[in-house]
Amino acid sequence: MGEKPLARVAPRDRVCSFALNPMNDFSRDANMNEQFRNPSEATSHAVLLDRLAEVAVRVGLGLKPGQEVVMTAPLEAVALVRRITEHAYKAGASLVSTFFSDEEATLMRFRHGREESFDAASAWLYEGMATAYKNGAARLAIVGEDPSLLAGQDPEKVSRANRARSKAYMPALNLIAGFDTNWTIVSAATPAWAKAVFPNDPEEVAVAKLWRAIFAASRADTPDPLASWEEHNASLQTRTRMLNEKNYAALHFRGPGTDLRVGLADDHEWNGGSTKAKNGVVCNANIPTEEVFTTPHKDRVDGYVTSTKPLSYQGTLIQDIQVRFEGGKIVDGKARTGEAVLNKVLETDEGARRLGEVALVPYSSPISQSGLLFYNTLFDENASSHIALGQAYSKCIRNGGTMSEDELAARGSNRSLIHIDWMIGSDQIDVDGVTASGQAEPLMRGGEWVTP
Repeated sequence: MGEKPLARVAPRDRVCSFALNPMNDFSRDANMNEQFRNPSEATSHAVLLDRLAEVAVRVGLGLKPGQEVVMTAPLEAVALVRRITEHAYKAGASLVSTFFSDEEATLMRFRHGREESFDAASAWLYEGMATAYKNGAARLAIVGEDPSLLAGQDPEKVSRANRARSKAYMPALNLIAGFDTNWTIVSAATPAWAKAVFPNDPEEVAVAKLWRAIFAASRADTPDPLASWEEHNASLQTRTRMLNEKNYAALHFRGPGTDLRVGLADDHEWNGGSTKAKNGVVCNANIPTEEVFTTPHKDRVDGYVTSTKPLSYQGTLIQDIQVRFEGGKIVDGKARTGEAVLNKVLETDEGARRLGEVALVPYSSPISQSGLLFYNTLFDENASSHIALGQAYSKCIRNGGTMSEDELAARGSNRSLIHIDWMIGSDQIDVDGVTASGQAEPLMRGGEWVTP
């Protein structure tokens, strides 16, 4: 799940400009679905963009009249920002404030910034965001960063900057991870991201293809996107009810390079699709979403696991991750590429070596069947079952929203400055649910649900 760690017309909007560090990841496969290879369709780009904006506001945020919206976006996403702003005000937003990020400005920092500057972050900005969320503002993030933006920069500087940002962002992240307010993440096609996904196409063609892929995955290309999302949410919630009724003690993943037992937190609760935030607003935190997910027990993960898709993290492509867990903690980790960055991630804090999420996604999900590797976690995590290092969601513990940090930890919930998803599912992975008595029941075979 996306922003886990990290869901609308007045005379004029207030639009602010601020350069934020890139916050996401993704990858690519050679077999592309023709649906995404050929961007020529009857429905115009402008119509599809407007539909995506409406989905973001009405499905993603579930925005209520009178709410403020705090939005972040890359500069290249301004067309989508404007459409979302229009729909937000039509839905009754009191104010929409947008903070734009600029990748060129981010690079200037790494090329010319003073050495000591990489331990600094704009705490005032994140404190302001946290205050807005406490006061009821909705959070909307548009992502579309260049997946290799920082590939040529000093990994130590990147690590320090990420750590500083994570610490400064924690007050806001805690409110998002705890679903204190409604929030969502959507995507916009940008030239650098499009060229990463479609490297053999001219930029204009690559961008058009990526937009079509985004529209399809977000269900904006259906005749009635809102009805389509209602049906999809109902399907995901049926799956979560089944898993909550089963109340498994653990999940067991098996396949090539993988034999992993993931113990589940005490009083864990499965989630999927739309969810009700503490402010009573029903939102879809990720657009798109194909997952059902819950909280592992931070001390009850054992075995070894191999990634099934590359992880693009802060400009570095980490491929063929292999880690071994003992007592919930990664005790050995390696990767074919990007191993130094992986090790930096694991050194972030004590919780960085432990799991904060486990999610099940069928291999037949639309994003998986597209054959694309998006180099963006928001999409790639919805193509495959996955785990996440770091921060857990209190939402995935029964009554977790009312618990203290100590109470959550006592049930096995992990705490960390990071939340990084990476994919472990494929058509060769089997998953069993393990009952409290130790009996294994088949959940997935060959990456597909055993029950309809």
